[in-house]
Amino acid sequence: MRIIVFFDLPVLTTQDRREYSRFHRFLIKNGFMMMQESIYCKLVLNATAQNSVLNNIRKHKPPKGVVQILNVTEKQFSKIEYLVGQYNGDILNSDERLVEL
Repeated sequence: MRIIVFFDLPVLTTQDRREYSRFHRFLIKNGFMMMQESIYCKLVLNATAQNSVLNNIRKHKPPKGVVQILNVTEKQFSKIEYLVGQYNGDILNSDERLVEL
């Protein structure tokens, strides 16, 4: 399964920017990969791992702004259609279970 996190956080004040950076670093540190700006995804193996990641995101969400989470299967994720921009071969968009890092 994939967990996709979408967020729209304010960056008007110094504190807002600090919270944005803290949340961004949290996502990267916990294995999320950037799909687009403010859209990150992570591969999880089962529902137990998914619930653990979701609870961790809830604990670290910033006090302001919007954070949305979408859970999709690997089969659904592999059907993403890229319409704009150049193709990047580094994007993991298959339904294979093996991911080499």
